[in-house]
Amino acid sequence: MINAQRDIDTAVDSGTRPRRLEYLPVSLFGAVMGLTGLSIAWQLAHNQFASPEIVAHLFAAAAVATFGAMIFAYSVKWYTAPDAVSKEFNNPIAGNLFGTVFISLLLIPIVLASTLPTVARVLWVVGALGMIAFAWFTISRWMSDQQRFVHATPAWIIPVVGVLDVPLAIPSLGLSELQPLMLFSLALGLFFTVPLFTLIFQRLLFEQPLPDGLRPSLLILIAPFSVGFSTYVATTGQIDLFARILYFLSLFLVSILLGRLRNLLQCCPFRVSWWAVSFPLAATSIAALRFSAATPGLLWAVIAWIVLGFTSLVILGLLIRTIEGIVEGDLRELSG
Repeated sequence: MINAQRDIDTAVDSGTRPRRLEYLPVSLFGAVMGLTGLSIAWQLAHNQFASPEIVAHLFAAAAVATFGAMIFAYSVKWYTAPDAVSKEFNNPIAGNLFGTVFISLLLIPIVLASTLPTVARVLWVVGALGMIAFAWFTISRWMSDQQRFVHATPAWIIPVVGVLDVPLAIPSLGLSELQPLMLFSLALGLFFTVPLFTLIFQRLLFEQPLPDGLRPSLLILIAPFSVGFSTYVATTGQIDLFARILYFLSLFLVSILLGRLRNLLQCCPFRVSWWAVSFPLAATSIAALRFSAATPGLLWAVIAWIVLGFTSLVILGLLIRTIEGIVEGDLRELSG
């Protein structure tokens, strides 16, 4: 500890800035997304099945705390190692993960709306403007520069999913006058889902398999359909035929992709990139609970509880393993 402090003091005295948290990946904002989504899901479970509301509050508190910690930590990285941030942003795969910052800003207001409505609205406005600008920038970059087919990974879906997240908090924030923005976001998100999903699916079929470190990101492919379901319902106010199609597509993809990841624990050591599985599963839990509430029947309720229970176990496991890594000082290795 003394040597480390001496190195920092020497660096400051010599006019150079100590590089802190340069290894921290922006994708760790996915933990905020997953925890927030799970909190929303448990709140729906409370409203529908009278499950303990404290569970939703605990996950909401964990989400807010994680969000604050990540904003602070990544700001430190940005200040002390701006070149590392620039390198990450310009990476054709990792650059798309900066959308997780704006998605977090769009989701956190949902759990803050009832207690801190003004703060929730400010965060949502920043998130909405940032997400739309980021989606515009990303799509423009794709169209301006020649891309390599091998870079078409599930992370490319994130800017599209981010736009679909824009309308989700609008009902709870009481911003009904923003209906045109809800329609814009829904149209943009669903339209770009089709070519991107096709491109990524084609890459998975005809190119080399994803590296082990990227395998958990396969579950991102669920998000446009599960989030699309919730966004469509929030925008139209009903669960019609098209909403049901989106829900059934998300269930089908979950069943396929979880099968692809069944050996993940055996073949791959834990990395913080595994948080990529959290939000798609949480979004599917939310969709399942909303579908169950609108469609009476034991089958739909059982499916909702199975998805919610499985998602809760996965996210709790990720949270415990990440905290262990931080406490043991292994965050650098887990970020590799």
